[in-house]
Amino acid sequence: MNYSIPKTLPEMVELLEQPVNEELVATAIAAVVGMARHRGQTLADLTAEVLKDDFILDRTQRDWLSTVVAEAWDSLPDC
Repeated sequence: MNYSIPKTLPEMVELLEQPVNEELVATAIAAVVGMARHRGQTLADLTAEVLKDDFILDRTQRDWLSTVVAEAWDSLPDC
């Protein structure tokens, strides 16, 4: 299935209704990167949010996710 990259929070929430698969996760990451850029955040700002301690992901998972987010940041065109 092809997902459009959400540009708003309500569009992002609509993704929650979809079954989770690799494409959905990639779409969500692209949306987060796009929204962060739109808010004027830097990659460092976004990385700091991803690496912030939480109860959902452990440190290894947060490190992996921060790498994926950085790769997405570098590969996605500015919108």
